[in-house]
Amino acid sequence: MKRLFLAALLACAGSASALADDALKAALGGAQRSAANTARDTARHPYETLRFFGIRPDMTVVELAPGGGWYTEILAPYLRERGQLIAAGDDPQSSDADARRGAARFQQKLAASPAVFDKVKSGVFEPPHTYRFAAKGSADMVLTFRNIHNWIPAGPDKLATLFASVYDSLKPGGVFGVVEHRLPAARAQDAEASSGYLHEAYVIGLAEAAGFKLAARSEINANPRDTADHQNGVWALPPTYANKDVERARYTAIGESDRMTLKFVKP
Repeated sequence: MKRLFLAALLACAGSASALADDALKAALGGAQRSAANTARDTARHPYETLRFFGIRPDMTVVELAPGGGWYTEILAPYLRERGQLIAAGDDPQSSDADARRGAARFQQKLAASPAVFDKVKSGVFEPPHTYRFAAKGSADMVLTFRNIHNWIPAGPDKLATLFASVYDSLKPGGVFGVVEHRLPAARAQDAEASSGYLHEAYVIGLAEAAGFKLAARSEINANPRDTADHQNGVWALPPTYANKDVERARYTAIGESDRMTLKFVKP
């Protein structure tokens, strides 16, 4: 009898996992995604990355600094029916004009497709001073994609406050998923991460200092062609091409940056 019960539990778990997997594939293939964003899938591996972090459609997920909404286009439909996406970005009431414009652009994107984005909640994540995105202990997962280098100039104390805000927002057992441009360990990282690249050990240290435990790391987003020594840093590479036509073919051949993919857990 116990064996039958265990078999039934395993079958239910397998079925739920398959349904979650199908939902993620449906979100990735949905019409809400722009062609330009879909074209980046081969470099950014969203399916593999989100599966690595352990996402489920019934989770409350915070996306920090969503920018133009590349991952929002995937997360919003995936979480819409059973979970909750909190897009934590610029404050519409910010004292910074650029931040207000960024917030307005993101809200316009959400408003343009209400059938997809109508249940997305907005939070404020505006380093180095404002973190109003989720109640303490309310989130199952916090995700950030290629953003940590932007926070480094705030300095150690404010970085500690930022990471503490992420830690506090998560439930015990909650996941902090990080994708970031990776600097080879043998090369020096400057104090402000001006190249856009960071040492993997440095990022792990920031998270562990906040109380997180490193649960796993993945090479899903690795790119061995990237030497991380370009004029104008990571922004020389696609899709930014900061150097315009200078060596554009070489940068195209390299592709997007070499990236660490780290899964942290709140004990």
